Amino acid sequence: MKPTKREFFGQHDLANPSLPQYLRKIDAELAQEVREGGCLHCLVGVLHSAKYKRKPRSGQKECQEELRQSFCCDQDGCRKRHTPPSVRFLGRRVYWGVVVVLVAAAHHGITPERMRVLREALGIDRRTLERWRQWWLETFVHSPFWKVARARFMPRLSEKSLPLSLARAFQVARSGQLLQLLRFLSPITTGSIPWERGC
Repeated sequence: MKPTKREFFGQHDLANPSLPQYLRKIDAELAQEVREGGCLHCLVGVLHSAKYKRKPRSGQKECQEELRQSFCCDQDGCRKRHTPPSVRFLGRRVYWGVVVVLVAAAHHGITPERMRVLREALGIDRRTLERWRQWWLETFVHSPFWKVARARFMPRLSEKSLPLSLARAFQVARSGQLLQLLRFLSPITTGSIPWERGC
C-alpha cells in the first residue's frame, strides 16, 4: 500500500473556486460591524464609505484590482478613517493575506528545493519571504494582540515555528479551517480599529 501524499496546509480551501467570494463576504460582514459602530473618535459621527483600491499579488501575472473597505467620519473636525479588519489583506503587504500565512507556514516544513519552486510559482522573492518570517518571529510575537490571543491555545504554541504552529492549531488542513485562522488574525490587519474589539 502506497503512503498517501502529505497534504499541503489549506489545500482544500485554496482549491475551492469560491474562496475569494467567501473572503469578500467575511470582509463585508466585518466592515458592516465597524460602520454600525459609528466613529470611535468623536463618538457621534456617522461613517461613510471611503474604499480604496488595492492590487494584491497572488502569483498570477495579472493582478486584479480589489477594493479595501474603509470609512471616514462625517463630522467636521474629526473625519477620522476607520479601516475594518480583513481576512483578505494582511496589513499593507502586497500579497494576499492567505499567501503570507501559508507560504510562511510552509517554510517550516518543506525542503529548500520545494520552497524555491513554491516561491517561483507565486513570484515571491527570497528576501520577501525572509521579511515575512522576520515579521512572524519578531514583530508578531511581541504584538499586544498576540500577548493576549496566545492564551487561547493549550498547550502553548511554539513561537519559533509561527505561523506553522498556528496553522496546526487551527487544523487548516481541514476544510473551512483556513477561514477561521484568517478571521482570528483579522484584528491585526488594521491600525485604525482597536484590536481588542476583535480579540
